[in-house]
Amino acid sequence: MELTKMSDMTKLHQAVAAGDCNLVKRILKKGLCDPNYKDMDWNDRTPLHWAAIKGQMEVMHLLIAYGARPCLVTDVGWTPAHFAAESGHLNVLKTLHALHVAIDAPDFFGDTPKRIAQIYGQRACVAFLEKAEPECQNYRRVAQQKGLLLDELDPDWDQKKKELELSLPSRNQNTNKKNKRGRGSKEWRV
Repeated sequence: MELTKMSDMTKLHQAVAAGDCNLVKRILKKGLCDPNYKDMDWNDRTPLHWAAIKGQMEVMHLLIAYGARPCLVTDVGWTPAHFAAESGHLNVLKTLHALHVAIDAPDFFGDTPKRIAQIYGQRACVAFLEKAEPECQNYRRVAQQKGLLLDELDPDWDQKKKELELSLPSRNQNTNKKNKRGRGSKEWRV
């Protein structure tokens, strides 16, 4: 793959955030954009994070078909499942679960998508995740026994996590916890 121009990636992120499936398709078909590119200006969100935030199912399927990895995390460890849980997009969570994505992965603060759904009052998502989390754990256990490789690790996350641990005096500080999560200093809605 050729090196990607920053403006191309910004266009892909914007097209996904706007839910413009036709534009997303055109950008991806050109083959110049990495669907796993993390936009540092938006807390390391990938286009798949934006699709989950917006509940854009068609865009999400398109991104995955072009190689988007659902295990990639933001600067504080949020997966697409965290954003779907926050926004109440049950259909996104069901799709991620059907793809055997680790929908029980904790963020930097230890919050799983189920906990995020609880915080934001997304009852249907909580009910689904209560059943789906044990299934997800069981699938990982069986896959490990069979020697199957699962795409669950973000190679950048270990380093980011260490940097966060060094920058925060204590992981147990609960002050202003929402601002330290997925939203950051920028407003997340487009």
